[in-house]
Amino acid sequence: SVRRPRNLTQLHQLCQEEWINIHGKIRDVLAETMREDLDPGHSSLSEEDFLRALQRRGIVDDVMKDLHFSKVSCGNSSDQHVLLSEPATHFIDKDPTKLKKTNMDPARRYLYLQVLGGKAFLEHLQEPEPLPGQVCSTFTLYLHFRNQRFHSKPVPCACEPDLQEGFLLEIHREGLGDGSKMADATTMLSICDPVHLVLIKRDTSSETTLVSSYFLDWRTVLSSPSGKTSIAVELLGVGVECKVTAGVLNMSLDLYPPLSEILSPDIITTQQSLERQKTAEKERLFLVYAKQWWREFLEIRQANQSKLVKIFAQDENGVNRPVCSYVRVLRAGRLLESPRQAARFVSLLGLEKAPVVGGGGKQEQWCSLLAFLCRNKGDCEDHATLLCSLLLGFGLDAYVCVGTKPKSLAHTWVMTRGTDSTITFWESLTAHRYLHQAIDPDAPPLAPQPRPSYPYRTIGCVFNHRSFLANCQPSDAVELCSFDFHNQSQWKAMSEEAVGSVCSPGSTTSLPPLPPLCGPSLEPSAASNQLELELRYLVVEHRKDLGLATVWDDHLSYVLSSALAAYELERCTGTSCGNEEFQDAVRRAVPDGHTFKGFPIHFLHHNARRAFATCLRSPFCDEIVCCRGDHVRLAVRVRVFAYPESACAVWVMFACKYRSVL
Repeated sequence: SVRRPRNLTQLHQLCQEEWINIHGKIRDVLAETMREDLDPGHSSLSEEDFLRALQRRGIVDDVMKDLHFSKVSCGNSSDQHVLLSEPATHFIDKDPTKLKKTNMDPARRYLYLQVLGGKAFLEHLQEPEPLPGQVCSTFTLYLHFRNQRFHSKPVPCACEPDLQEGFLLEIHREGLGDGSKMADATTMLSICDPVHLVLIKRDTSSETTLVSSYFLDWRTVLSSPSGKTSIAVELLGVGVECKVTAGVLNMSLDLYPPLSEILSPDIITTQQSLERQKTAEKERLFLVYAKQWWREFLEIRQANQSKLVKIFAQDENGVNRPVCSYVRVLRAGRLLESPRQAARFVSLLGLEKAPVVGGGGKQEQWCSLLAFLCRNKGDCEDHATLLCSLLLGFGLDAYVCVGTKPKSLAHTWVMTRGTDSTITFWESLTAHRYLHQAIDPDAPPLAPQPRPSYPYRTIGCVFNHRSFLANCQPSDAVELCSFDFHNQSQWKAMSEEAVGSVCSPGSTTSLPPLPPLCGPSLEPSAASNQLELELRYLVVEHRKDLGLATVWDDHLSYVLSSALAAYELERCTGTSCGNEEFQDAVRRAVPDGHTFKGFPIHFLHHNARRAFATCLRSPFCDEIVCCRGDHVRLAVRVRVFAYPESACAVWVMFACKYRSVL
């Protein structure tokens, strides 16, 4: 029979009895091991011998199955179980405040990273303490380590923000069949993957700002006798402020289980120094090669000097990296089903150019993928490199194009080459696709020529994760360009071996690791219902101020759903469908002698007040919301379509019907 505690006293007694029972088993195993395993030639019993004896008898498993750690709930579904036989692969944030218990596998090694608060965030020195319930700006810390992603709870911005979080990071081995083996000190020393920390500020209107992007080398804990070390991480700013301290985070690092043999600090320092030297040498050799390649390119023809050929770009930390390193093969698992859906997802991430202090034009800043995803917005270069990475993951021959739009504005977009030599341009900011048909400049004047539909004017170079090619044709006008990359008289290619030496995964320790995509952070049905209720309330209040009553037609609201679904499907696939059924349903819902008006609009956020204010700026929507007449009935329908990360497509349609009176 199972004894069940009826109160805290009985529960405490049961716990004591359980631990006494475990201690008794350990004493028995110790005595038995001493008798059986210790021959007269040995003078002592090692810790490893004793642990093996405990594991053979199942005592370690009995203790470990009751040991739990809390971590942010992650997974591709709302009820994902942590698989203990395989290394962690795909982590998706579901609820930023909900904690979930996970079992620790005694055969695995873990790094427990604790954030113990921040200090010296001097930009927020004058900010007052937020009142209870008051909406204020917040800090959120995001982490990525070896395919595992986590984030903290948002905390109010302050000079000393109360960031108190713990993250359990699994350290698994890379070799085939080694995923379930515990990593020893030597193996962990060779793991040069850093913990990527990204700090995001979110203001009261939900606008995000990238505060800092930091790469933490965690291997100092390998020299700690207790398996635990405390550090103060100085976070630097980004962009023009990359040399200025943004703040300091106090952290502690713990290894579970602790190492039986620790490493000397000199060994760790030597390993880090060797990695830096190896990386610096590879980067030096690539720079020498790139300079020689550039000189050869300029010697081909004089016009090449004015072409947009971009070999290096600065990241958020002010580090110059080859542009090819910003593109990687990225597979989205079950989160995205097709290349066109991937293009739609990328287009839903906001557009924001790097901020500039004072005048002087555009500040260049290509973001690492994690910083771009956490901020949920970036410049056209960030969108293009992400879309190219996703299209490569879907098996397409994709490249990022660097060129100009009308008025000679610099721009980047994506291009794919079909097996039949078809060239398709993908605009990463809108998900629009354009077929490229070259104009023949030598054709007779009256010969029919294709009219370009794309908004691109010139193209200077193209690149992906393996290739870099510069346009050396007489003209860099897009409509005149041939995209036969094998023709060396038209495109000058860099050596793939040279590009791979600094851009392939693991080639250098300076490359940021590639994070996996996270699943949607929104539940579409709940978000749609909530936003619709809030918009109804705002409409009622707005009409009340005008002295108008509001009567809702729930059936007409429901009928609008099919139109919103068709709009999103058209944005994803480029094909329109379902319009006939929607028109027929509206005709049935609107009686004879009545007039119907509808106004659809699209948003990238789900803030009701911002959305309603935007809608009222349109005279068509204002006419519907403020409709006067006989037998007026109003309708509103909201559909939220959730995409990976925190991207969402929000469609809203306002409608009214009323009896026409002449």
